[in-house]
Amino acid sequence: MAARGAKPKPAHLRLVDGTHRKTRHGDSEKAREKAERVLTTFGKLERPKFLKGHALSAWKQFIEPATWLDGSRAPAAIAFCALWQEFRDAPRGFPASRHGQMRAYMAELGLTDERNRAGDGKSDPDEFFGD
Repeated sequence: MAARGAKPKPAHLRLVDGTHRKTRHGDSEKAREKAERVLTTFGKLERPKFLKGHALSAWKQFIEPATWLDGSRAPAAIAFCALWQEFRDAPRGFPASRHGQMRAYMAELGLTDERNRAGDGKSDPDEFFGD
C-alpha cells in the first residue's frame, strides 16, 4: 500500500535548495556534517564508462548538474539513463509503464523539483513588491 504525501527530502538536498528549517529539521550544521559523512561513506557519484549515445547525453544533461547526488544513488541514475536511451531510440514503442518508471526515478533523484534547478543568479522581479 502506498504512503500518503511527499517523500521526505534528504538533508543534503534541503541544504542545497534552501528549505532546511531549524525548527523542523534541527541544526543546519549537524545536517551539513551528516551530509558530508554520507558523501565520504558512499563517495561521489561517478559516471560509468559503459554509457554511450543517448544514455551518456542524459547523464551529462540531468545527472552531472545534480550536485546533491552521491554514490548511493548510482543504480537509480544508471537505470534512469538506460530508460532515457530506450525512450530516445523508440519513442512510439515506449509504453506508459516505462514512463511511470522514468518519472519515479526522476523524483527519487530529485530532478523534478524546480527549486533544484540552478538559475542565472537573478530572480524575476516580484509583481507586487518589485521596484
